[in-house]
Amino acid sequence: MEQKEESRRFCRRCLTRDMADQKEYFRTLREYIENLDADIKAPEGLYEERLGVCKECDLLLDGMCRSCGCYVELRAAIEKNACPWKKW
Repeated sequence: MEQKEESRRFCRRCLTRDMADQKEYFRTLREYIENLDADIKAPEGLYEERLGVCKECDLLLDGMCRSCGCYVELRAAIEKNACPWKKW
């Protein structure tokens, strides 16, 4: 008797850093964020606050904002950026 492949449910409201299967794929994005010039980079507390808002947003899908198409971690890392829906 064949075993049926177990269906898996994937989190669609995750940040790229939380996506286990795609960690290597997004490694360069995270490295880019880590190496942003200090003059444009958001302070760590502000960055994490922004990401917290994004994680609760219905528009977050696979680390991207469905409103504007950006990777939210990159948008949140640059201090002058803002949420397209003015949530932060």
